[in-house]
Amino acid sequence: MSEERLAQARAWLRQDPDHETRDELAGVITRAGGGDEAAIADLDDRFGSRLAFGTAGLRGELGAGSNRMNRVLVAQAAAGFAAYLREKSPGTVPTVVIGYDGRRNSRVFALDSAELFAGAGLRAVLLPRLLPTPVLAFAVRHLGADAGVMVTASHNPPNDNGYKVYLGGADQGSQIVAPADAEIAAHIQRVADAGDVSALPRSTSYETAGEDVVDAYVSATAAVAPAPEAASGLRWVYTAMHGVGWETVSAIVKAAGYPQPMVVGEQLKPDATFRTVSFPNPEEPGAMDLSFARAKRVQADFILANDPDADRLAVAVPDASAEGGWRRLTGNEVGLLLGARAARAAEGTPGAALACSLVSSPGLGAIAAHHGLDFHETLTGFKWISRAPGIVFGFEEALGYLVNPETVRDKDGISAVVAILGLAAEAYGRGSSLADLLAELGDTYGHFASGQVSVRVEDLSMIGSVMLSLRTLPPTQFGTRAIASAEDLLQAGPGQPSGDVLRYRLTDGSRVIVRPSGTEPKLKVYIDAAGDSAEHAALAVGELETAVRTLLDERS
Repeated sequence: MSEERLAQARAWLRQDPDHETRDELAGVITRAGGGDEAAIADLDDRFGSRLAFGTAGLRGELGAGSNRMNRVLVAQAAAGFAAYLREKSPGTVPTVVIGYDGRRNSRVFALDSAELFAGAGLRAVLLPRLLPTPVLAFAVRHLGADAGVMVTASHNPPNDNGYKVYLGGADQGSQIVAPADAEIAAHIQRVADAGDVSALPRSTSYETAGEDVVDAYVSATAAVAPAPEAASGLRWVYTAMHGVGWETVSAIVKAAGYPQPMVVGEQLKPDATFRTVSFPNPEEPGAMDLSFARAKRVQADFILANDPDADRLAVAVPDASAEGGWRRLTGNEVGLLLGARAARAAEGTPGAALACSLVSSPGLGAIAAHHGLDFHETLTGFKWISRAPGIVFGFEEALGYLVNPETVRDKDGISAVVAILGLAAEAYGRGSSLADLLAELGDTYGHFASGQVSVRVEDLSMIGSVMLSLRTLPPTQFGTRAIASAEDLLQAGPGQPSGDVLRYRLTDGSRVIVRPSGTEPKLKVYIDAAGDSAEHAALAVGELETAVRTLLDERS
């Protein structure tokens, strides 16, 4: 055990204002000082690095140390962000809005940030209570703020939290991108190097926003798709996945004129333990089982599920062939439904565009072409999608949809709820369903199918090793399908998306994309195929998924 590591840990302990993490760290220090190998390894993990501040802000496990989410790290981040905003706005008083969800320590981190922003001479505005992430993104624009901070870890495991940053002004309330991320990170590092967050100036002179901000979001979002007369017959189930979506969703559904849903009561209120799910992400196996059971009992037409901070939306429909009688639509299927809705409305509008991340369905490009709209393919993340020129709709396959860009420049699972309700009511009015609308999409724009192979790892270095192997010894085929071309987006040309992404185009027109996850310890592979029928496209995707798993087994 190095004296330097012990000294580092003790210095952290002295500045930590949280008795829980102080006690936690003190115990580890004592055991490590006594030679306990597990404690020594624990200290190395906590202090061998620090959570990196990037375009997704901060996100990680709660606990003491520079490589965990805690009040010391958040104080450093808030002070560094304040310094960045003052540097960018000399001679003015920048305004920052702060929001928080129902996770452990979210309110504490938000209050710390508000006090530190106010202490640094900024105008700090705290949202009135725990609220969905889209409300914070909306508030940045609605209040004309220079920046926003949302304390959330979205759909991460229960013991995680995070710190998501938005910029106002020319950025229109979008999440940060380069070079802002590196500039903010440099300011944060200077605060950390100074060594004692307890010396940072604080003030309780921050403001608390009124309910009028939430009311304005409710009104703007209800206007996305006011209920037609046929909506009164809809029977649907909603779950908040133990998050903060329900109160806001309920108000908007009422304002828009739709019938209230039948809810999954066990998951309706915020619960930081997420007690009914092993992983609070609607994409994960089992996460929607309670929704399926509820929908079966009440004979619902469809299910809508937000993730815990309500910036994502899952949709499920009855399917006799699926286990339990219900099938969750993929993010691509929902994205194409909503994309076609937006394209029909925007047809004939000069410069109007649809956008999606490069790992999302190429079907959106076909929809844009059919309606004479522009189409933009971006790197993953709504920080890029939201900046697409002329955007009227954007999505990514991970259940994220931007349906109201003039109001929220980020994925918004609540405005997506309203848009889906509008589509469902339209279908219901002519004796149809959401599943029927999907079939109609294929007939109009072509049949597209998508799949994903996701490998969760304990050792992050494994992801780098697999990516290196694919670059140094490129595959020539996936199963029996030959690769026509391969692109390494780390070497993308000027004006092209650039990132740690490998994209393979196959001779049969299929596509395979490999990338590390930006928020989880996963390697993700995205597969897309088109066909003469939905069955033909799905068959191609299934065969490619098997081939991809075989290749990854060989390379890992």
